[in-house]
Amino acid sequence: MSAITRTRRRQALGRFWDGFRSQRGGMAGLIVLGVAVTLAVVAPLFIDEGVTSVVQNTGPAFDPPSLAYPFGTDESGRSILLMVWWGARTSLLIGFLAALVSVGIGTVFGIAAGHFRGWIGALLMRVTDWFLVLPSLVTALVLAAILGGSTFTIIMAIGVTSWPSTARLIRAQTLAVEARPYIERSKALGGGHWHITTRHVLPNVAPLLLASTTLEVASAIVTESTLAFLGVSANKTSWGTMLRGSYDWNAASAGAWWYILIPGLCILAVVMAFTLCGRALETVLNPRLRGAKA
Repeated sequence: MSAITRTRRRQALGRFWDGFRSQRGGMAGLIVLGVAVTLAVVAPLFIDEGVTSVVQNTGPAFDPPSLAYPFGTDESGRSILLMVWWGARTSLLIGFLAALVSVGIGTVFGIAAGHFRGWIGALLMRVTDWFLVLPSLVTALVLAAILGGSTFTIIMAIGVTSWPSTARLIRAQTLAVEARPYIERSKALGGGHWHITTRHVLPNVAPLLLASTTLEVASAIVTESTLAFLGVSANKTSWGTMLRGSYDWNAASAGAWWYILIPGLCILAVVMAFTLCGRALETVLNPRLRGAKA
């Protein structure tokens, strides 16, 4: 890589960061995400999975928030604070990986449908439309129930049912990119399908993918929590399984509002943070929206 190329990339990253930093909502979301991800990563250094065990905790059941238990306890005397902290690992892991699966499938289908015209592109779009009309939550619920409750199956169930919207978005951007004159010059010089899609199309849709991925992560976290609440989980503690536990043990009737409120607020905060970051990225990377304040 030449010195000129490195300089230009540093300048581009500098302009991007300056633009993103001007988005107050995006910066607030980035701070919340930074805190959430950091806490999830360092959790094994301070606690272990034993905090979720019903036999290793001897606290009083449904004990309200106190100095001993800042977020209260659940029906088994487990600390809600420690369970939320440990459950963040599962919720964020499934959210990130499911979003990557969804965006990966959507990118392949979107670029292929926009690049290949004729029956190939039409066939790919019909497959996309078929998945689009399916109720994604119900489909993910059925897939997860059939394949079994594991982290991998939950990730795949969410990923393979949420990609059509990304595919349609990427296809539209691919069509816009391939209408530019330099694509015709590349074809005239002998550029093949792989060269055009990877060297010209993919770099131009990458900014859109970045913004789309942050929004997909938020959607995946909500879907995982919904599936867990409906009884389909990875058999690991997550914010969704905590909400399911509060429902099973009638926490609302018992007056244990903290058992419902704390996991719900965690989901709300992280999803809102991803949404704010995604909107800010879209504003910075989209020339038509550049200059707007989030």
